[in-house]
Amino acid sequence: MGRKKKVILAEPRSFCAGVRRAISIIELALERHGAPLYVRKEIVHNHYVVRQLERRGVLFVDSEEDVPEGAVCVFSAHGVSPQVRSNARARRLEVIDATCPLVSKVHQEAKRFAREERTLLLVGHAGHEEVEGTFGHAPDRTLIVETVEDAERLDLPADTPVAYLTQTTLSVDETRDIVEVLRRRFTDLRGPGTDDICFASQNRQDAVKQVVPRSDLMLVVGSRNSSNSLRMVEVARRLGVPAHLVPDVTEFDESWLEGVSVVGLSAGASAPEILVDQVLERLADFGYRDIEIEQVAQEDVVFHPPTHLIDTAKAG
Repeated sequence: MGRKKKVILAEPRSFCAGVRRAISIIELALERHGAPLYVRKEIVHNHYVVRQLERRGVLFVDSEEDVPEGAVCVFSAHGVSPQVRSNARARRLEVIDATCPLVSKVHQEAKRFAREERTLLLVGHAGHEEVEGTFGHAPDRTLIVETVEDAERLDLPADTPVAYLTQTTLSVDETRDIVEVLRRRFTDLRGPGTDDICFASQNRQDAVKQVVPRSDLMLVVGSRNSSNSLRMVEVARRLGVPAHLVPDVTEFDESWLEGVSVVGLSAGASAPEILVDQVLERLADFGYRDIEIEQVAQEDVVFHPPTHLIDTAKAG
């Protein structure tokens, strides 16, 4: 007789403090300025969130150059480079900055290490918006390191004054391995005062690690361009359990459930809880109605929107 079908639901999951702040900034800006409202890049990496905001008159553009001169422009949670800010000033844009405070911390660290004339080793994925923004704070002295192999291949003398920073949404374990190589290779290495991996990314990965040993299958709700969601899938697979990214319930594949009694379920930091609820409903259709909660941390951090937006909303 097989085990009873059930779902182990990981906590924390879904929206982090930075994503909640970014979305609330959009809502307050719509209240203050009305539609259309321009946002540079996706406000957060989730297609459902983006589509919902588009219905309310938000226009997502690839570049600040695509925003009409003098218009309101929101910078996404992933942050931007100084060059983007300069371009926005030249176009007389009214900028509202939704950069996650944890990303802003990395930008400050990049500027500090650049002032110390260190070569900056930026651990992250080339092409990701957050990495592009951080790179732009010291482009003439920054090298992007994506893998352990990249770290081993760095063509720098061992006594080069170097510093490392990391993209906030990476895998905790993978980052640790890369930093260990850097520590071994360089005698004058500095790093951030505290780990750059955001607490929400770490908590969600830790929750996956707790759920996976008791699961036959791990599902992570999140969009394909969501770095932290993809890292959660990788964490599960490294632990030897089949794992799949589920952008939304329309991409749920029932063949995944063959021979599966226990399904682990979580969601990336930019995925709304409504998408998790829809996957739970689909799982219930296949007999997975028993839900067990696995909580590894309590998140009570709140990042507030800019004061001027809140004051305007109250005045209205």
